[in-house]
Parts: sequence; structure tokens; C-alpha cells
Amino acid sequence: MRLFSWNVNGIRAVIKKGAFAQFLDTYQPDIICLQETKASRDQVELDLPAYHEHFYAAQKKGYAGTAILSRTQPRQYRDGLPDTVITQYGLPVDRYGNPNDEGRIIAAEFDNFWLVTCYTPNAKGDLSRLQLRVNHWDPACLAYLKELAAGAYSQPKPVLYSGDMNVAHTAIDLANPQANTGKHGFTAEERRGFQHYLDAGFVDTFRAAFPEQTGAYTWWSHWANARARNIGWRIDYWLASADIAPRVTNPAIHPRQMGSDHCPVSIEISTSAR
Repeated sequence: MRLFSWNVNGIRAVIKKGAFAQFLDTYQPDIICLQETKASRDQVELDLPAYHEHFYAAQKKGYAGTAILSRTQPRQYRDGLPDTVITQYGLPVDRYGNPNDEGRIIAAEFDNFWLVTCYTPNAKGDLSRLQLRVNHWDPACLAYLKELAAGAYSQPKPVLYSGDMNVAHTAIDLANPQANTGKHGFTAEERRGFQHYLDAGFVDTFRAAFPEQTGAYTWWSHWANARARNIGWRIDYWLASADIAPRVTNPAIHPRQMGSDHCPVSIEISTSAR
């Protein structure tokens, strides 16, 4: 199975550009996880009979949102973080709104694993959402992944976690680490939040395969011809729980795929446990 994750920064725009059709033709994915769709399903002109579709839109029109498209019908979908987790970690409403109403996370149960896609809240340029994400969202999301793995909503199963995590983990994951230290996406707090996933046993599949590869980025600013110059950040990931990580192969970044300021990232996985 070929699994792709892509922050499309507006699915309608990517479709209109012809980039989404080109993506499907080029890669023939079995599962597609999308972030920042900025649309509900009834706003999207898609005709994909080969795929089962599930969209989770933000209540605010044209904002955030996630989706999962898969050739195999999942056993179930779960939208958003569970109420128990929200209560435990006190996810607050802030000046931007309620993060629980922004369509940010979907879990889909397949026969042999849980698939989760997430659009992690951005800390913002003035760091006004930094405390939300490091004190509330990140620990709540990690707790939810652990619940899924432990069988809280089905039987225990491994977890694959994908999406735009809005953080570069280490200095190798962005082109200009010194200039960006302490800025949103590369604060010590956000980087520690990412490390907590690894400490809990999740594997950064790309970095596990390519521990020293430089210039491997998934997002580029629109400014100063950054993409053509490859002045970017790696902020889009596939994480795998320790019990499924050995089944993951060929983690890849696809910078040639245009249509968004992010590019797709992918993994391959065997369809049954070894």
C-alpha cells in the first residue's frame, strides 16, 4: 500500500490548477491524507469512484480542515479529539476560535492499523498560539494516539500518524536554523513537543531511513523564490508506532509535485502483519 500525506493549502485551488489530477495519475496512491483542505465535501468538485472519501471541515468556512481518501473502506472514522481528552488537557478557546472546531484531526480504523491525519495548530508569527499547541494540543494528540493503540475505541492496533505538524524537529530539518531559532515552527517548546512523540515510541519514518540527509524539505515560503532555491522546512511527517515501523518502507518526499506551498510525503507498508 502506498500512503500519501499532503497539506494542499486549499483543495479547491489544487483541483482547479489540475495539480490534484496530476498527483493521482503520477503516484496512484492507495490512501491519501489531506490537510488544510479549506472546504467541506459539498464544496469540492471531485469524482473519484475508486476512493472512499471522508472530509472533516472546520466550522469556519474556508479554514483548516482534513480529509482521508482510501481505496479500502475503513472500519470506522473518528473526527476530532475525544471529549475525554479535550477535558483532560483543557484545550481552550482562544482569540482565533475553538481548536476543536477546526477540522484538524481524523482517525480511520483499517484491519491492521489505525491511520491518523492531523493539521497541527500553527504557533503563529507572534507565538500567540504557542501555549495552545505545546501545553494542550500536542500532549492531547499524543494521548489520543496512545488510546487508539491501546484499544480504547476498538481492539489494540498499531498507529500511523501523518500530517503537517508545523514544526521542524532538528536543525537538519530546515535550511536556515540559526536565523529561525525561537521563531514559530522552530521554538524549543515545539521541538520538545515533537520529541515527546519519539520518546513515546513513535518513529519519524523519513529520518529513521535518512538520518543525515540535508535539503529534504516539505514546505517553502512564497517569498524570495524559496522553493526554486530549496530554502525550506521539513514540517510534514509520517510517524509510525514502534510495532508497525518495521513494516514501513520507502519513506519519501515529493518536491516536484506542485499545487501547494507544501509537497506530499509518502510511505509504503505491507498489507498484513509479519
